[in-house]
Amino acid sequence: MSHKPYGPYEKYFKRPLDFLCGVAAVVVFWWLYAIVAILVRIKLGSPVLFTQERPGKDEKIFKLYKFRTMTDAKDENGNLLPDDIRLTRFGKLLRSTSLDELPEAFNIIKGDMSVIGPRPLLVRYLDRYNEEQHRRHEVRPGLSGYAQVHGRNTVNWEDKFRLDVKYVDHITFLGDIKIIVDSVLVAFIKRDGISSETSATMEEFMGNETIVK
Repeated sequence: MSHKPYGPYEKYFKRPLDFLCGVAAVVVFWWLYAIVAILVRIKLGSPVLFTQERPGKDEKIFKLYKFRTMTDAKDENGNLLPDDIRLTRFGKLLRSTSLDELPEAFNIIKGDMSVIGPRPLLVRYLDRYNEEQHRRHEVRPGLSGYAQVHGRNTVNWEDKFRLDVKYVDHITFLGDIKIIVDSVLVAFIKRDGISSETSATMEEFMGNETIVK
């Protein structure tokens, strides 16, 4: 995968700042991690953490860590029930405030992720991207991103990927700071965009010609 030229911030400062932010988050908010973990265990059961393989920078696969937000409720055939049934009120609260994302600080410390970047999506989407959409993997995925502060799950896939690539081409320190501030506003003040119009989370991306609306 080819890359655009890196600017000074992206080349020299972004990764060290990410590492420091990740460590600071764990050290300063360890008590919040403990509280959320206990509540998840009580309300949703075990395991407390949800782990899943996701593609990162250069489409390298890594294991993403999150607090679980859904139950394991299944139908009579042993199949998991739809997201809107398994996503409880408590789970919705975790998602709307982004508290479920707290364990991703460890992904940031490891270097799998950045504080700001395109959100890491499912591995199976890789074969469904067009050439331009693959460019979202030229940088590390983020805890939050440009698309997340411009609609989150209410934006359709094509627009979301367009916003991701726009970020890839315009990475600046001040831009990242603005996204961080906007992310806090979205998560704790506006608390919107948790769901799309037709799904409890976001419809699956099926490809550019068959996007599920």
